[in-house]
Amino acid sequence: MNDPIITITSAFVIGLLGGVHCAGMCGGIMNALCFAMPKQPQSKTRISLTLILYNLGRVFSYSLAGAMIGGMGMLLQGPTGILGTELRIFAGLMMIAMGLYLAGWWRGLVHLESLGNHMIWRHIQPVTNRLMPVNKAWQALLLGMLWGWLPCGLVYSTLTLAGATGQWQQSALVMASFGLGTVPIMLLTGAFATQFKAWTQKTAVRNIAALLIIAFGVWTISPPLLHLAGSHNHSAMESK
Repeated sequence: MNDPIITITSAFVIGLLGGVHCAGMCGGIMNALCFAMPKQPQSKTRISLTLILYNLGRVFSYSLAGAMIGGMGMLLQGPTGILGTELRIFAGLMMIAMGLYLAGWWRGLVHLESLGNHMIWRHIQPVTNRLMPVNKAWQALLLGMLWGWLPCGLVYSTLTLAGATGQWQQSALVMASFGLGTVPIMLLTGAFATQFKAWTQKTAVRNIAALLIIAFGVWTISPPLLHLAGSHNHSAMESK
């Protein structure tokens, strides 16, 4: 899974699969963007533009976070990439944890989201409140950029995958791809808020998405584990 194209594509698919979680986390703000605008004629074009700008803002924030975490990954791995394998294993474990969290089988990521809320979101949320209701394009874009920092286990899980690339540019692309993967389901949430919320709350829907994300986590872990096992066996043979 060292191929950048595979990693970027995987991030997009994770965004699609995790859209059920995104709908629950951000569905309220999408609903507000559609229905809490000032009382003036709301054309479909205006609503669509608002939703698109909001989501573009989110994708930008994910990309920025990816560049930051990718820079940290570069520092951790150094020129030799010595920690790359370990970081990818950690990324896979985070995805498995996210799948368990999404299905409600294990809630450990709640603590990570609480930490993000305490360290980041509580400082940002007051600003988002002042941007509502949205009546200008720049407000929708800025609101999306701010809401991109909402504590979310799915985002954190994908960030670990992005950071494992060891390159800030590639890490930013991974998170941009992930963000774009979440856009279709978020646009549906905004356009069909009531119907879509009911669909995403179905146990079967959430469990299927969770199992697919867990499968991605296992797939992410397998190559580095096999690499470590091969290295260990090779070292054992040399010592004989």
